[in-house]
Amino acid sequence: MAEEMGREPARDPQDLERLLVARERGGDVEGMMALYEADAVVDCGDAALLRGKGAIRAFFVGVVATGRKYEFGEQRPALVSGDLALTSTRLPDGSVTAEVARRQDDGTWLWVIDRFTIARETPESVKP
Repeated sequence: MAEEMGREPARDPQDLERLLVARERGGDVEGMMALYEADAVVDCGDAALLRGKGAIRAFFVGVVATGRKYEFGEQRPALVSGDLALTSTRLPDGSVTAEVARRQDDGTWLWVIDRFTIARETPESVKP
């Protein structure tokens, strides 16, 4: 479906983060939504879980409306087991994300679970 809309699909779980950030920076909420399964769950850190595309879309509409721009981070190699993958990125502010992606029938990947922050490094926790 993403290809039909002229959007690059995630052919590898490592593609998801790059595509999300690029689409958010471009204000493409529907493109961002194309990276999630219909019943995905997102923990954006606001003490509430976003369940399903309606709630996730509303959140991203708000993010884009603020003008805030996501930053590209340093991705860790995805851990893949069959049709599941664990993806993670260390962001420039030191926080670390964690996501679970699932391979779709057409071979592309979509996120099922997305946790924006699982850890945040502080200057004291970084070793020289």
